[in-house]
Amino acid sequence: MRTCGMFVLAAMIASPALAADRTGYEAIAAGNLSKAERTLSAERAIFPRRPEVLLNLAAIYARTNRTAQARALYDDVLAAAPVALEVADGCTLSSHDVAQRGLSRLGETLAAR
Repeated sequence: MRTCGMFVLAAMIASPALAADRTGYEAIAAGNLSKAERTLSAERAIFPRRPEVLLNLAAIYARTNRTAQARALYDDVLAAAPVALEVADGCTLSSHDVAQRGLSRLGETLAAR
């Protein structure tokens, strides 16, 4: 059985091969969080409940010390039905699993301060 090691920030993608990077994956992978945030915010205005958009945006918020906003987006994902997502390493995880891992990393960040 293959285990999925998840890299929270650049994971949570539905289709990294999309012609238009609507999940912010390419910008996140390149380290351009402001571009990724602009892309994801625009995508969220059109699709406010897409878990891959919410999860990537939450990861950006967490990485830029906006813990409360990240937590709210992770909670939004958990309040919806789970969706299967392909993450950066090619594994498929439930949107709930990804959100739980993100929340757990928020706790680790807070504990480290």
